[in-house]
Amino acid sequence: MKRIAYSLIASAVVLALTACDGDDGAQGVKGEQGVQGETGQAGSNGTNGKDGTNGTNGSNGTDGQNGVDGQNGADGTDGINAGSGLVRIATVPTGSEVTGLFLTEQGDLFFNAQHPSDENSAVDSFNNRPFNTGTVGVLTGVNFNELPRNLVDAPLHETEFEQQTIVTAIGQYQILGQSGDTYADLGEDGLAGGLGVIYGMTSGQEIIKNDMPDFNGFIFESENTGYLFTNWEDYPGGMSRLKMSKSTTGRWSVEQAMMIDFDAVKGTAANCFGSVSPWGTPLTSEEWIVNSTVDTTTSPDWNAPVVSTRLQQFRDFLAPESPNPYRYGYIAEVKSPLSDTPTVEKHYTIGRYEHENAVVMPDRRTVYSSQDDTGGVLFKFVADNAEDLSSGTLYGAKLTQDKGLSDPAVTGFDVEWVEIATGTNAAILEWITEYDGIAPDSYVDGQTNYISMADVQAWVDGKATYPTAEEGGSPVTAGKPMDDRVAFLEARQAARLKGATAEWRKLEGLAINHDRVLEAISGQDVIEGEVVEKAYLYIGIADIDNTMIDGEGDIQLSSRVKDCGGVYRAHIDQNYSLTRIEPVVMGSTYRSSLTSDVRCDASQLAQPDNVIVMRDGRILIGEDHSASWKYNNTLWMYDPKSK
Repeated sequence: MKRIAYSLIASAVVLALTACDGDDGAQGVKGEQGVQGETGQAGSNGTNGKDGTNGTNGSNGTDGQNGVDGQNGADGTDGINAGSGLVRIATVPTGSEVTGLFLTEQGDLFFNAQHPSDENSAVDSFNNRPFNTGTVGVLTGVNFNELPRNLVDAPLHETEFEQQTIVTAIGQYQILGQSGDTYADLGEDGLAGGLGVIYGMTSGQEIIKNDMPDFNGFIFESENTGYLFTNWEDYPGGMSRLKMSKSTTGRWSVEQAMMIDFDAVKGTAANCFGSVSPWGTPLTSEEWIVNSTVDTTTSPDWNAPVVSTRLQQFRDFLAPESPNPYRYGYIAEVKSPLSDTPTVEKHYTIGRYEHENAVVMPDRRTVYSSQDDTGGVLFKFVADNAEDLSSGTLYGAKLTQDKGLSDPAVTGFDVEWVEIATGTNAAILEWITEYDGIAPDSYVDGQTNYISMADVQAWVDGKATYPTAEEGGSPVTAGKPMDDRVAFLEARQAARLKGATAEWRKLEGLAINHDRVLEAISGQDVIEGEVVEKAYLYIGIADIDNTMIDGEGDIQLSSRVKDCGGVYRAHIDQNYSLTRIEPVVMGSTYRSSLTSDVRCDASQLAQPDNVIVMRDGRILIGEDHSASWKYNNTLWMYDPKSK
C-alpha cells in the first residue's frame, strides 16, 4: 500500500513541474487515514473553590444555678517562693542567726551560725559535732562563682534533726571552729585560751567565752592557702585568725589559730560585721555603744555606779582602769594582717556610732558606713589619700522621699550629702584622751561627764566657745574654745543637727562587688563574659519600723512590712558617690486565719542582716529574725534580674 501511495505522489510532482502555468487538474483520490498519534499529557488541576460562609451561631443556653461553696481548707505550710528570684541556700540551727557571709574570688562561701541554742544535740555525719555554740564554717564542694540559675530551694526544716543542724541546697557545710576550740593538735600553733575567748588586759583572767562569731574575711596567701579573719561580737569584742589550706576535694584544714591582740587600742567593743579593704586589710566594726552619752534621760553614763552586765564585763576587762566610752564605736583596721604580730589602728575619722560595717569603693578613698540603731544615719567618709583612712572628711546622707509614695516595696529616695567635718586620727585621739580616768566616783545623777546636747548644739551654731556647766556643757570642755570633737565623737547627733537624715531603723550590712563597680565606673573590662553598665551598693534593713514609719521627717513609709525588713540598692555615680536609694526586695507578713498568728512569711525575707554581692550580680542575704518565730533563719540568694 505504501508503494501505491508513493507512486501517486510522484505522478503529482511530475504534473506540477510540467504544467506550472496550466489549468488546475481534477481532485486527486483521497488518501488513507494516517496512523493514530500518541495520547498527550494530562493538564494541571484547577484551583480549589472558596470556602462557604460560616453558619449563624446558635443562641446561648440558660445558666445553671450556682453550687454551694465548699468549706475552706486548712492553711498549708509555707512553700518556696517560686518565680520571686529568691532561693533558700541554707537554714541555720535553732537559736542562731546567719552571720559572716564572705565570698572569695575562687568561689568559697564562708558563713557562721551565731549564738545557736545550747540545747541543740543533733550531730551530722560530715562534722560529727553538734551546733550548740558559736560556729564558723564554709560550704565545701561548690564554686559559688559558677552557680547555675536554676537552683532548687533547700527544704524548710521539718524534723528535729533539720532544726538543729545546717541544711543546705548545695554543697556541704564544714565546721572550721566553734567557741572555745583550742586546736590542741596543732601544738604551739593552737590556741591555749580558745576561739572567741577574751582575757583581761591586766588581770589575764577569762572575761568572756564569746559564742557570737560575725564577720568573716579571707585573704589568700597562695592558691589554696590563706587566713580567715572572724569577728566575735560581744563586750569586750575580738577577732580570730585561722591559717587554713584547701585539699583537692574542697575540704579545709586549720594549720594555725590565734586571737588578734587589741590591747594597744584598749580593746574593742562588739566587733560586728566588716569587710576586707581593696588593699587587703580587714576592717572590723564596733557596733554597741551600750548607751547614749548625750542623753542621760534614757540611760546613764558609762561611769554610773550600776551598769549593764556587758558594760560591767568591759570594766572587768580594763580593770583597774575605768573605760572611756570615746575609745569605742569605730572602724578598726588590722594592718600587716598576715604577719606574726598584726597591728591595729582605729579610724576615729569615720565617726563614733553603732557601726554595722564599712565598705571601701574602688577609688580606695570613699568609704560608706551604716549605723545599726533607731534613728541612724548613713555616713560617707572620703580620705585625703588613697589607702589611708587616717585623715579625711565625714558626710551624712540627706534623703528626699519619692512624692506620693509610701509603700516600702516601691518607694525610693534621692540622696544629697551634708558635710560634717574634716579631721585626722591623731587630732581626734587627743580629744578622746581628755575623757580618760572618769570613774564612778565622779558620777552625778541627771548630769553627764561627757559631751552634752548643749555642746553639740553650740558647735552646730558656730559658737566660739563650749557652753559653761551652768549652760549644760560638759565639765571637760566647759568654756573652752570650740573645736570639731563633737563631729566625730557624737557623729549621729552632729549629722542630725547639720541636716542629715537620722531616721533609719536597723541599717544593717552594706555591700558591693568591687569588680562590678570598677567595671561600671571605669569602663574597664574586669568581669569576663559580661558588660556591667550600672553600679550599685546594696543595703540590708532588718526592721522598717519606728523612725521610718512615724510619719515625720524625711522617711515616712507605711508599716506594711515593718517587722520583716528588706534590701535596698544605691546608685553609684562616676565620683563613687551615692545618688539614689531604691527598694530591691522586701519581706512579707504572714497571717494565719486559724490562730491569728502574725509573723514574716517563711518563703520571703525576714529581717535581713548581712548582704554580699556575687560576681554575676546575684546577692546573698543572711537573716537575723526573732527566735520566737516558728522557723529558723535562712541564707537566701536573690537575683535582681528577676524583677
